[in-house]
Amino acid sequence: MGELDPTFIQELEHRPKPAVIEAQGIPQIDLSAFVTSSPANPNAPEIRDLVDQIRDASRDWGFFQVINHGVPIESRERVFSASKRFFDLSVEEKRKVKRDEVNPLGYYDTEHTKNVRDWKEVFDFTVDPPLVIPAYESGDEETLEYCNQWPQHPPELR
Repeated sequence: MGELDPTFIQELEHRPKPAVIEAQGIPQIDLSAFVTSSPANPNAPEIRDLVDQIRDASRDWGFFQVINHGVPIESRERVFSASKRFFDLSVEEKRKVKRDEVNPLGYYDTEHTKNVRDWKEVFDFTVDPPLVIPAYESGDEETLEYCNQWPQHPPELR
């Protein structure tokens, strides 16, 4: 084994304290109300309740499990397989689709938490390209448009 990159080392005050922690009650967000409503009425009580659940789980836990989303297992397995093949590529190959200040979509491996580099890689993309969002504050007419950056390999990731 080689030297450890010092950007991965947390300062003592930020390191976890040795303890046994058992996670109980990880939030499950049931999307069946959203999946079955056609078209989705953003003001429907069940949709507003769903938004509240997502907000609360994100605030209190930082993550949640989504159930009853309607995505077939075969689709999920294909995406998982293609993403594994992508992350198995060399760093140089993955960085060919690196996200940047102009486009936040693509590969990224230098995220930080508490000024320490995270031990993870991400590949951000949007389902319905291009992604168009307001440039600044609500009511602003200007928009930003982001497009997916797809790697050459594996082609199934697209």
